Amino acid sequence: MKSGIHPEYTTTEVVCSCGSTFTTRSTAKGGEIRVETCSACHPFYTGKQRVLDTAGRVAKFQAKYAKVNAAKKK
Repeated sequence: MKSGIHPEYTTTEVVCSCGSTFTTRSTAKGGEIRVETCSACHPFYTGKQRVLDTAGRVAKFQAKYAKVNAAKKK
């Protein structure tokens, strides 16, 4: 490989919201990647349904853009 043009490829720990962790290699900085679903809890791999926290994400989105809409109405 040509030196100086490639990002550093380091060991990284992946942490899922279900509590499962595994180690991989990545160019991501910080040494940790947080994910919402992994093979230990994804319905495709487990065969079980799981309710994601969509309500929390929707509320966060609405709160974020409520300020923008209020500013437009003024």
